[in-house]
Amino acid sequence: MMSKRFEQEIEKYLTNRFGTKIKKASKRQVYEAVMSVVRDELSAKKYKYEQQLTKSKAKRAYYMSMEFLVGKTLRNNLFNLNIEKDLKKYLAKNNIDINDLYDIEPDPGLGNGGLGRLASCYLDALTACDYPVTGFSILYEYGIFKQVISNGWQQEFPDHWLELGKYGLVYRNDEEIEVKFYGRVEERFEDGRLVVEHKDYASVMAEPYDLLISGYKSDSVNTLRLWDAKAKTGFDMKLFERGEYSKSSEGSAIASSISKLLYPADATNQGKELRIKQQYFFVSASLQQLLKNHYKEHATLENLSDYVSLHINDTHPSLAIAELMRILIDDYNYSWERAWEISTKTFAYTNHTIMAEALEKWSVDLFKPLLPRIYSIIEEINKRFCQWVIDQGKDYTLAETAIIYDGMIRMANLCIIGSFNVNGVSKLHSDILVDSTFKTFNELYPGKFGNVTNGIAHRRWIAQANPELTEYLETILKGDFVKDLSKISELNNFVNDKKVIAELNKIKLIKKEQLAQYIKEVNGIEVNPNSIFDVQVKRLHEYKRQLLNALHIAYLYKEIKYNNLKPTPRTFIFAAKASSGYHTAKNIIKFICSLGEMIEQDPEVREYIKVVFLEDYKVSLAEKIIPAADVSEQISQAGKEASGTGNMKLMLNGAVTLGTMDGANVEIFDAVGNDNIFIFGLTTPEVEELNRQGYKSWEYYNKSKRVKETLDFIRTLTIGGVNFSFIADMLLTNDTYMCLADFDSYVDRQSDVAKAFEDKELWGRMSLVNTANAGIFSADRSVEEYAKDIWNIKKVK
Repeated sequence: MMSKRFEQEIEKYLTNRFGTKIKKASKRQVYEAVMSVVRDELSAKKYKYEQQLTKSKAKRAYYMSMEFLVGKTLRNNLFNLNIEKDLKKYLAKNNIDINDLYDIEPDPGLGNGGLGRLASCYLDALTACDYPVTGFSILYEYGIFKQVISNGWQQEFPDHWLELGKYGLVYRNDEEIEVKFYGRVEERFEDGRLVVEHKDYASVMAEPYDLLISGYKSDSVNTLRLWDAKAKTGFDMKLFERGEYSKSSEGSAIASSISKLLYPADATNQGKELRIKQQYFFVSASLQQLLKNHYKEHATLENLSDYVSLHINDTHPSLAIAELMRILIDDYNYSWERAWEISTKTFAYTNHTIMAEALEKWSVDLFKPLLPRIYSIIEEINKRFCQWVIDQGKDYTLAETAIIYDGMIRMANLCIIGSFNVNGVSKLHSDILVDSTFKTFNELYPGKFGNVTNGIAHRRWIAQANPELTEYLETILKGDFVKDLSKISELNNFVNDKKVIAELNKIKLIKKEQLAQYIKEVNGIEVNPNSIFDVQVKRLHEYKRQLLNALHIAYLYKEIKYNNLKPTPRTFIFAAKASSGYHTAKNIIKFICSLGEMIEQDPEVREYIKVVFLEDYKVSLAEKIIPAADVSEQISQAGKEASGTGNMKLMLNGAVTLGTMDGANVEIFDAVGNDNIFIFGLTTPEVEELNRQGYKSWEYYNKSKRVKETLDFIRTLTIGGVNFSFIADMLLTNDTYMCLADFDSYVDRQSDVAKAFEDKELWGRMSLVNTANAGIFSADRSVEEYAKDIWNIKKVK
């Protein structure tokens, strides 16, 4: 039962803040009260947990990530605190629907895609498992952007999430940190020791805000520390009085740009500079505060790696390596050799991509004036590393492994050289890293590379997003799978139980009906809940091949319209954001939306297929889509997706994967077996061999009737005044991710999907097997591996 104290605190807040009682309060007022009281409850629990951590002198992990896609926090915290049901009853007695409060809360604009969602899943899981961890990132004022689809085109608008999202944050103005940019470096020797001074720099103040992370059935509370950038001096009254109104606030404008937007467009040098500023800003503030606290407690930094494990989530926080060296050498007077020994025992790095364009590189000419001291440290790390490689008798590897090469600073190389452990995020991805992408590094550092397959916060993605399924499973399974997802494997005992399969099919239909209602309200399209819900929801990128999916839709349209095909009814559901400067991705969105428009206007075709593009994809939208999916489209070109986590969420909710042998699809295949997944397309070795031979997409156009007819049909399409022949031209001249090579195989497997779906019992059994075998993809399993095998941290209760 929810304590009477919690109710009293809500009513006290409403009285003190708004001068009203709950029966007369607006939903907006009640939302603020509940958010604030939950935050204070977590703060009290956090205080007790911190006391226990101090008493136990426990080692802690610190997870640095450019993004944390946390999703809405209120329901998650109420669920974890085990007070959601009681609060729901209390609010209902006062004529308030708790779902209305959930709807008021915005998704925090702190992340974009799988990288940020993974980071958030891990914070949730680590807290539920009682591991002490702190996340570090930036308090983005507008997040990535609010996506609006207008006439089929993506448009970007500011996402004003903080206005209603701020009530979950704890402002820690007692821990402001100064971060320095620009200026010059002066070196001199004092008492035989090199002393470095950073002069004439520009200062930005980092203001900390804490988002408290609750754990399911746990008294542990961890912290996501978010830094907001402010000018050191703020408003200059003298400049204002002289009439220089713009200049009087210039410092604030420069500082606020750092924490304004996640991933500003980096097509220009100004955009690249802003990204570098953002990355240095949050790692510098985080490390300065961390080391200050550590020194205060231990009176030394010699034991830093005994109590601290710093984790770099992809290359964005890579400057933390150079920044830790700067702090140790410049602020605490360590020698280079000792500082490097401490640093390299403290950092671990997760690589999330093998794609060259995603392995960050910065121009020396751009970087050096912006961070002169950090550049001098990176230069020294590179110099010593290169000499070490030459001493190994392997100087031929420097072109691949040097941090600074050909006027560019290669951040992935810095991460590998400066860390004691490097891991990939699926078995296939980790194999590619050591066999290909970082083969030379693996030879130089045997044993440094490993694998931790990604996992998901299943409590959010099934217990909260799919309560109907959760409640039913709790009636037939003995184990507490919500606490321990491995217990869900007991569902395999019902694989031939027709009654259970029928019940699971009913629940799936309920979730499809709920999504269909949402689609009708938002898109104005009526979809058939009994059709196949074919779902592809993820970031819009060419390698994820939403275009291949769209080609199949064009093929089906042509076959229905002109060749009398009568396929199993299917609803294609897309949701994805394209980076604001990524024009090809935006054209693909337009193509998908235009296909949907054309189909909706054609009564002959819309009886069989519908296309829905849901705008502004985020966690709360994913929570609506994923439980309703029948088919999980995981169709990236083999060898390009590091892991994926959407595939795991969909699998857990009973969707059957249609995919290539890429990323974690390989491990899903191993878990469910060939009969419960639809695999198509080239394998990674086949893709590599085709690239070696020289891939020519037009050859597939010439030899495949389906490819030729589909592209020729697309050339004829003019929808809403836009002719789509440019899509066919692009595929024939620049099919980088081999859509045409995999097209026939994809169409064949889509046909197999339709046949299987027509047998409700067969499909229900396949769905059951996917849910039952999703236990290995729990984030709890992943974080246990990080905690034990990499960070060496222990649970503190």
